Amino acid sequence: MDDAVRRALEIDHASPARDRTIDITTTGARSGEPRRIETWFYRVDGRIYLSGLPGRRGWYANLLANPAFTFHLKHGVQADLAAVARTVPGEAERRRILTQILDDLNGAMSPARSTGPAELEKWLAGSPLIEVELAG
Repeated sequence: MDDAVRRALEIDHASPARDRTIDITTTGARSGEPRRIETWFYRVDGRIYLSGLPGRRGWYANLLANPAFTFHLKHGVQADLAAVARTVPGEAERRRILTQILDDLNGAMSPARSTGPAELEKWLAGSPLIEVELAG
């Protein structure tokens, strides 16, 4: 992995929405067809995660059925990175990671601040959470 890609992945609480915004291409759980969507990624303890508002997400179902996907960087540096999704086991680990993600989202510097504070218990009950393992 080159230095520009490594730097693009090193977002933190002060990173603007543009730097967090990526696309992912998953394989459809039922169709087997590629599905590309835009989303944000998060970093917690040096690891990369995907999550989202509580509710059913097609991308999550796709990753549960077919964990291999492509992580597309598109701002500052463009790169298509092979990745594998790993579910986060256990409520304690989900709570720890989602707490940090929501601290980021609810922080004063958050690009999502205008949507109102995210509530941890709602996210624990209904939000997808995937750890991203990049190849190489």
